[in-house]
Amino acid sequence: MKIKKNKEVIEKDIKREDLSAVTKFILTLITTLLSVSMLIPLLLTIAVSFTENETLMLEGYKLWPSKWSLSAYEYLFKTGGQIWQSYGVSICVTIIGTLFGLSIMTLFAYAITRKSFPWKRQFILFIYFTMLFNGGLVPTYIMYSNILHLRDSALALILPLCINGTYILILRTYMRTSIPDSIEEAAKIDGAGDFLSFYKIILPMCVPVIATIALFLAVAYWNDWYQAFLYIVENDKMVPIQLLLKRIENEIQYLSNAASTGMSGVEIQNLNDSLPEESVKMALVVLVTIPIMVAYPFFQKYFVNGITIGSVKE
Repeated sequence: MKIKKNKEVIEKDIKREDLSAVTKFILTLITTLLSVSMLIPLLLTIAVSFTENETLMLEGYKLWPSKWSLSAYEYLFKTGGQIWQSYGVSICVTIIGTLFGLSIMTLFAYAITRKSFPWKRQFILFIYFTMLFNGGLVPTYIMYSNILHLRDSALALILPLCINGTYILILRTYMRTSIPDSIEEAAKIDGAGDFLSFYKIILPMCVPVIATIALFLAVAYWNDWYQAFLYIVENDKMVPIQLLLKRIENEIQYLSNAASTGMSGVEIQNLNDSLPEESVKMALVVLVTIPIMVAYPFFQKYFVNGITIGSVKE
């Protein structure tokens, strides 16, 4: 009887293991299919950007068009060195703005987590207030243009986005919940001050959340064109890639609309052939997303660390 019972228990355990293996396989398959489905729009965008405009009009969007062409990229790079210069402006603004913003926000978050800081509540209230209210476009423009005199300068692209109240609160919450007070107390016993504790203890332990905020900031700086639209007026050397590509897109739309008035059918057809409107739009998307796609894998491991920290009780 005992042998039979043991056999039944073993068979049930085997079935459970088989069921768990099947479940893992199904979940893996579903995740793989979802990942592939998310890659398809990106691959389609890249394929369309290399498609001949006439083929695109006749056949529509295809992952493998019958005729490939570099006309969209040739049209974009007709600007000469301007597009590379705009790329350099965007890269420099993104790197400097991200580092500058992280420095300010991490120091701010560290200060409001200190129990000894006397104006902690006032500073937290100030953060909440800025999240709910702002001065508006006109006062902000007057301040940056007439008071600070930042028009046509790199600071006009960096300062408006470098501080975010939500990110400060995220950093503050992470420091309070994930870093024990005993670690800082031990550092103070060893003679470390606030700055030494911050750089030697707090920053290394906050790498996951800092990397996450850094990616958010970098994406915000890279995708931003509005600040340049407002403050970069006369200095073409400070035009970022987003604003340049927007100007190119507006130029194509203007020429396409102008072609429909005052031109014969043959002239309109010739102009449309020389203006790869649809493929240029996709080429713009490719040029804009490549740097973020390259940078994301370097931050992904920190996202995983940020999720797992605090999940195991010591």
